[in-house]
Order: sequence, then structure tokens, then C-alpha cells
Amino acid sequence: MQLAGKTALITGSGAVGGLGHATARVLAAQGADLVLTGTDPERGAEVVDELLAGGDGSTGTVRFVAADLADPAAVHRLAEDAGAVDVLVNNAAVMAFGPTGGEDMVSYDAVFAVNVRAPFLLTALLAPRMAANGGGSIVNVSSTAAGLGMPGMAVYGASKAALESLTRTWAAEFASSNVRVNAVSPGPMHTSKVVAAMGPDMGGMGLTTALKRTSDPSEVAHVIAFLAGDRASYVTGAIVAADGGRTAI
Repeated sequence: MQLAGKTALITGSGAVGGLGHATARVLAAQGADLVLTGTDPERGAEVVDELLAGGDGSTGTVRFVAADLADPAAVHRLAEDAGAVDVLVNNAAVMAFGPTGGEDMVSYDAVFAVNVRAPFLLTALLAPRMAANGGGSIVNVSSTAAGLGMPGMAVYGASKAALESLTRTWAAEFASSNVRVNAVSPGPMHTSKVVAAMGPDMGGMGLTTALKRTSDPSEVAHVIAFLAGDRASYVTGAIVAADGGRTAI
């Protein structure tokens, strides 16, 4: 088990059917102790129960911590509750769809609070602890919207572009402390959140990829797990596309 004896904090993992849930399943199967977080304790408990009963071969522990990552104080409390972690997956995100001229500042601020400020604070709080314990791995979840012009996704895309910039800066900043920082950039992904926002066919976005389909969250989760583990020991500062070839064509 690649992550046995290591603790991973995965944000945005408090609901069944999302990328955070899929990532938790993969990391659990590799033996990691998991700290999951979301805003709804009831849904979080469902994820914990599912993981413990899922037969993934996990030898680690799983617990849920409720936290609203839009609140800086809650982010600080989450970092304290999580304690010393070896892996941080900054997956939580707020999605906003709509034309630039119709964007309201409440929505704008909410996107940047969760998608940029929360990862910034968690990294600032947890990376030094990783360094003190000999190193660790941070994986940020970006999006193809960070590098492609997608009408209606200006705010969301800008927040993910900021996260990719932070990924490169943190990789340089923490390299001497053996803390690796990378990002995964998913393409059209069939998660419960995206389907709820865009419909079952996701607006035909799967057809924009070279593979002509959307991804299952587990396909992206395995890429996250690779970057989180020691098999990626010489990888830092990378933005890894898991997008079915969307950015290659």
C-alpha cells in the first residue's frame, strides 16, 4: 500500500459522487488515514460509512470534519483539527456559470474565497508542518477552464488559473523542505455537482475532448493519488492534464 502510515486531508470530500469522494476511495485503498471535510455533517457521515463499508482494502482510519472553507476562521480550525498531515488535496471548489456582465460580486467573492483563499491558507498552515516531519505532498485540483477561454466561466476559470500559479510558486518555495506541490487539471468530468449544474449530457462537453467522452471521477482520482504518493517523488510544479486530450487538440 503506497500510502500506508500517511495521513491525507481532502477538501471537498463530504458528499458521495464527487471527485473528493472518488479520491478518498483511491487513497483509502492505498492505506492512507483520511481526514475528509465538507459543509454538511450528515452527508459527510454517509461518505465515511461508505468508505468503511466499501471493501477497498483500507487499513487506515477515516473521519469527517465539518468546515465552511469560505470562512477563514473555519479554515484555521480545520488545519488545527487535521493536525500533522502528509498529503493535502485542495479539491473543494465553488462553480459559477454566467456571462461576465451578469456576474454579481457575492458570487465572485464566494468563488475566490473557496477556490483560491482556502487552498492558500491551508498550504500556509500545513506545509511547514509537513516540512518539519520530513516532507509531504500537496495536490491542487485545477480545471481546463484555467487555460481555455470558455464563455460563461470567466470567474471560475480565473480562480483556477490563480491556483495553477500558486502551484508553481509553492513548488519552488517548498522544494528545499521536501514538500512537493502539483496540480491536476481535469476535463469534463461526470460528477454529481457538474451534472446538477449542466444536465446529464453536460452540454456535450465530452465531445470536445480527443477521447470524445466525459471522465469518471475515479479516472482523475488515480492521477491525484499518483502525485500524492512516493512514486511521483521527482514531480513537483507540474500541472497534469487529466482531460481526455481536451487541451491537446
